[in-house]
Amino acid sequence: MSLLQVDDLHAGVDGQAILKGLTLRMDAGEVHALMGPNGSGKSTLANVLAGRPGYEVTSGRLSFKGRPLDQEAPEVRAQAGLFMAFQYPVEIPGVSNMEFLKAAQDSHRKANGLGPESPVAFMQRVRTLTEGLALNPEFLKRGVNEGFSGGEKKRNEILQMLLLEPTLAVLDETDSGLDIDAMQTVASGVNRFRSANNGVLLITHYQRLLNHVVPDFVHVLADGRIVESGGKELAHALEERGYAWLTA
Repeated sequence: MSLLQVDDLHAGVDGQAILKGLTLRMDAGEVHALMGPNGSGKSTLANVLAGRPGYEVTSGRLSFKGRPLDQEAPEVRAQAGLFMAFQYPVEIPGVSNMEFLKAAQDSHRKANGLGPESPVAFMQRVRTLTEGLALNPEFLKRGVNEGFSGGEKKRNEILQMLLLEPTLAVLDETDSGLDIDAMQTVASGVNRFRSANNGVLLITHYQRLLNHVVPDFVHVLADGRIVESGGKELAHALEERGYAWLTA
């Protein structure tokens, strides 16, 4: 059974068709990189997978671990093990990172028939993860993403992923706006997460992240469809030649 199966997916937002027959299959243990020019539909696919309101599937099949996703609420998808790291993480003033992380983990555990983790064990695990991502522990007391730098916001998304341990992580341009050190830290977190039991869909414009997180497959999205797939060497070709040779 595939971890993620997308068959001939047509979808859009505000009445505008964006995905026009996209097909993609992912199995556990795989990292797929999705690349393509601006406006090709990369973030639309991420939002459709996450169930973001306003994005409408008009035809095609979308399933996660053999379970149809089309009508599932975003929180149900998350509790089933689908995680999305946003391109532009939002601020939640008045809610501390620690409160947010604990509420998210408790919700996931409850949905899967588990009781809450003890506060001591939870605190220890979060602090360990925070240190591994080069985040000052004091940031756990701050409002979610409130006043964070771009790098802190992206590392905070990776912290959430490592804590919640999803089955499929969709990372929407997690590398955008990062300096070299932050890029390496985020990549280290992704590599720490990847295993034979989960999958990662990396959405990125640039090959540089793929120097640190080596994908099993690279796909090029153009005009709402995957027009080329290959191994990591495809990303190097795109870095040298751009997208025009595939999208003309």
